[in-house]
Amino acid sequence: MARRRWTVVFVPHGSEPSRILEVSYGMLKLAAGGLAVGLAVALLVGVMTVARTADLSRTASMSQENARLVYELNEMHGRLATLSDTIARISLRDTRIRVLANLEPIDPQVRAAGIGGPTMAPRPLLPDEEGPAVRHAQEIRVDLNALIRRANLLSASFEEAADSLASNSKRLAATPSIMPTQGWLTSAFSAMREHPILHVARPHEGIDVTAPKGSPIEAPAAGVVIDAGWETGYGNTITIDHGYGIVTKFAHASKLLVRKGQHVARGQRIALVGNTGLATSSHLHYEVHVNGRPVDPLRYVLPEHVVTD
Repeated sequence: MARRRWTVVFVPHGSEPSRILEVSYGMLKLAAGGLAVGLAVALLVGVMTVARTADLSRTASMSQENARLVYELNEMHGRLATLSDTIARISLRDTRIRVLANLEPIDPQVRAAGIGGPTMAPRPLLPDEEGPAVRHAQEIRVDLNALIRRANLLSASFEEAADSLASNSKRLAATPSIMPTQGWLTSAFSAMREHPILHVARPHEGIDVTAPKGSPIEAPAAGVVIDAGWETGYGNTITIDHGYGIVTKFAHASKLLVRKGQHVARGQRIALVGNTGLATSSHLHYEVHVNGRPVDPLRYVLPEHVVTD
């Protein structure tokens, strides 16, 4: 059988002679195959180039996105630090309010961690989660959880204090809560101490606050004056019954400004500081009695009003 051949005739314009090209069927198949392979290779190279370009573009986009996330996380971390400082200030105020509400202070360890104990540990990161942004997010998640617990604790504490204040408003008005005069705390409440003049050991049932003569003495809470006059050893003395079993006493005054039977309000001037009675210098001797027993007056004074020498 004769081999199949293809004849291609090229006829130019003009007077040039025609050209004849004979191509075998096998060569034509080979050329067609080579062309197909070339097209396939070109197509594959094109696809790989496009894919690589897309990957590079995606990588660059992800890198920019991660950088933006890290920036935002840093900003969020700064805001969390500010929020933490704010909660610390609110916590301090909560302590003072609980004193006024006649509630026990919250244990410092409980207050620091919030309800539920210490801060929650972050879960272990998976291999494909490694990276500064992910680690930073984990840290913030832990901080946020701790702040939420502390905020919830403060919310519950404020609610408890509000309920206590609402139900005990009259008792609150009658509960001493301020230092009667501005001065220096020079002698604390003590079961036994040596008297500075008599030089014998005897109980010191109050506190001594040194202040210039004539400094005002104010009632630490509302009440009724049940005694105003001279008392041996104490000099000019005022005693106020605040109700609820609470009685306060103020000694060594240079002048008394209220009389027996008079109602007084918290902050009202009742006397002036002096050194009458057994006193070595000008000062106020201040006592608080609860149900007939002397207690430390500092239990009924907000901390910022106490100045020690």
